[in-house]
Formats: sequence, structure tokens, C-alpha cells
Amino acid sequence: MAADIARAAALLRAGELVAFPTETVYGLGADAANPQAVAKIFAAKGRPQDHPLIVHLADAPQLDAWARDIPEAARKLAAAFWPGPLTLILKRRPGVSDAITGGQDSVGLRVPNHPLALELLREFGGGLAAPSANRFGRISPTTAEHVREELGDAVALVLDGGPCQVGIESTILDLSGDAPAILRPGMIGVDAIAAVLGQAPAAGGRADAPRVSGSLESHYAPTTPLELVSSDGLVFAVRNAIIKQERTAFLASMAQPIHHELISWRLAPAEPEPFARALYASLRELDALGCGRIVVQQPPQTAAWMGVLDRLRRATA
Repeated sequence: MAADIARAAALLRAGELVAFPTETVYGLGADAANPQAVAKIFAAKGRPQDHPLIVHLADAPQLDAWARDIPEAARKLAAAFWPGPLTLILKRRPGVSDAITGGQDSVGLRVPNHPLALELLREFGGGLAAPSANRFGRISPTTAEHVREELGDAVALVLDGGPCQVGIESTILDLSGDAPAILRPGMIGVDAIAAVLGQAPAAGGRADAPRVSGSLESHYAPTTPLELVSSDGLVFAVRNAIIKQERTAFLASMAQPIHHELISWRLAPAEPEPFARALYASLRELDALGCGRIVVQQPPQTAAWMGVLDRLRRATA
């Protein structure tokens, strides 16, 4: 693997794209200091040019190379959660490319918690812009095979680090304003952040909050229409599919209530962490079945499920 890391770092220095694993999802990496390389990310993904990217760092001290006026809250959160699935939005340093920030005065930064990602970042020596390694708006990849299937030759190299262990994208916390605010929920929740800061971050940004990755209404979506159904409504949804003679795929934590050739049923974990870990792979599997729609049992409306609920709601849009 050391040879693969060295090759990946050399490709990145040459301005090429390299996909690599993180604990959340696989990232499509480019040299964050090279606008021409970053432009290849937007071309490969079909991503809007004003949609900002997250810069991945090898360690917390590299914050100072990318951000200015860094508040003490950022240092505390970095010490508590990095490496890990928390992105901090901070005021950008002069010289940070508009290609990274979408032309804004802020930049998103995090240190990923995956050994291959950290080895690559240390070998490369700089920051890597790395959104999810998939077509824009579609289901994020949690295995190397997902990346190869979706992006193919657009990526010079895919580093295979196995399945991602968190499974959904990082929590995004805005620290560029007067008070901390969660702009994208993830598996690091309000209570964990409040325990470090001594105050709960707002859920949702201020009116002039920065644009951030994964914040569009429609995102993380399969090509098959997806809908959320309450636990009580699942049996009705199955019967309705049979009556309408519509092939339907279900993802639910309850056992299949009615067996029928038109129904494809996938059992989902009942706890938030394993559910998140399996979510995108499950949606990809169900999307490939060619059904008329995908029905997902709506998770509980609790703090532990906020990241999963956010991804599912955007997938339905």
C-alpha cells in the first residue's frame, strides 16, 4: 500500500484526481492549492461551480494555512473530534482559491479519520479538496467499487480502503459568524458539540450563512423515486404496490409483512450508527433493481437520527 500512497501523492502533485476512503464516504481528491486540478473535480462530478468544497488536512495545526481569525472554539472542537467526521466553516485566509470556496469568504476544513486518508495527506503534504466521489446529487460512495462504477476513467487512481465506517457525510459546523450553527447534520450531533463548547449550536444557519456541501434541497438521491413512510404506513404501502402491480423496493427495520413477487425487501439496522453505515450501499443496491419506486421506513425523529433523516429527506426531493 505504501507504493499506492506514493503514486497517489505524485498524481495529485501533477494535478490529477485521486479517489480515497474516509470514515464518512469516499472522496474525490485534488490539490486544493491548484485551481486547475480543482476544476477537474467539478467537471468529473457535474458539480455547480459555486458549490464550495471541503478541504481535508493531515492534522489540526494545518488550520492556520487555510483559515484566519480562528476562534478558540475551533481549536477545542478540533482537539475533541479530529480526526473525525466534523467539518468546521471558518473565515478563509487570503490566497485560498475561489474554486474551493465558491467565491465566499469562508472555507470548510476537516481531518478525516481513516488511516489511508491520513497517510495520503501526510505524503502529499498539503490540503486536498475532496467532495464525495460520485456524480453530483447522487448517492455517495462508501466502497471503492462504487467510485469505479460511477466515475470510471475520470479518476486517475482509486485507493481501496474497504467500506466506510460512518457511512454518511460529516457534520458541518459554521464558526464564521457570531455563534456556532450546524449547517449539515451528521453523526457528531448537537449534544456532543455542546459538551465541548459549553453551548448548543443552532440547528440551521443564519440568513447569511455560507453555502456548504450537501445543502441543496435535492441530494444523495437514487435514480429511482424514493419516499419515506411511517412504520404504521408500511403495510399499506406494500398492499398498495401489489394492488397497483408496481414493483417496489423497501428498506425497513421491521420484518417484511407480506411476501409477494413484486416486493423487494431489505432489512435495515434499527440503530442510527449501523443504519448510517449501511444506508448508501443499501440505496445503491435497491436502485439497481429497476423498481418503480423505493420506500424507506422513516427513522425516529430524535437527535441521534438527525444526520440520517437529513440524507433521506434530501433523497426524496
